[in-house]
Amino acid sequence: MNTNGRIQTILGGSFLTLAAALTAAATSVTAASTQGQAYKPSVEHGAYLVKTMGCNDCHTPLKMGPKGPEPDMTRALTGHPADLKMPAPPALPPGPWQWLGAATNTAFAGPWGVSFTANLTPDKETGLGDWTEDMFIKTMRTGLHQGKGRQILPPMPYFVVGALTDPDIKDLFAYLQSLAPVHNRVPEPVEPTEAKQ
Repeated sequence: MNTNGRIQTILGGSFLTLAAALTAAATSVTAASTQGQAYKPSVEHGAYLVKTMGCNDCHTPLKMGPKGPEPDMTRALTGHPADLKMPAPPALPPGPWQWLGAATNTAFAGPWGVSFTANLTPDKETGLGDWTEDMFIKTMRTGLHQGKGRQILPPMPYFVVGALTDPDIKDLFAYLQSLAPVHNRVPEPVEPTEAKQ
């Protein structure tokens, strides 16, 4: 091999080594920057999820419109109206009927007692204002209030929300936190024995 060939071989090997080193460095910088970045929730995607997953179906009271029941969007996602006191639910006859729903679609009675839909606005006293993102995720994953309290009652499909990815649930929470807080104290659930009285 002549001198010219040896120089080309050395330079070629050096360029290959340099290219491999630069590729490895770029890969590790990209991985480090991706790991270091916190997820930034999308309020817009959260609004989309609320709309498509039917959150308003129960958490927004229904009112009678010209064509029948319709969501009262002046009370969007505020849960069961505090000013609507529910009487004891009527007894169901034997048969296939298992539960009852209020005309507002915000109160439900069944073998679990009586449940009321929650205020999802960020009001600190009556809504999700004191909740953290972590509490919200744990609630949807465990079915426990604030991720550690009482069981979330029917008909809330927490398991459906819990099946979403963490980013989706974070987006959902970000959207709910972006709403105007509305003070609406929803009643506590009624135990089955109390509901029959």
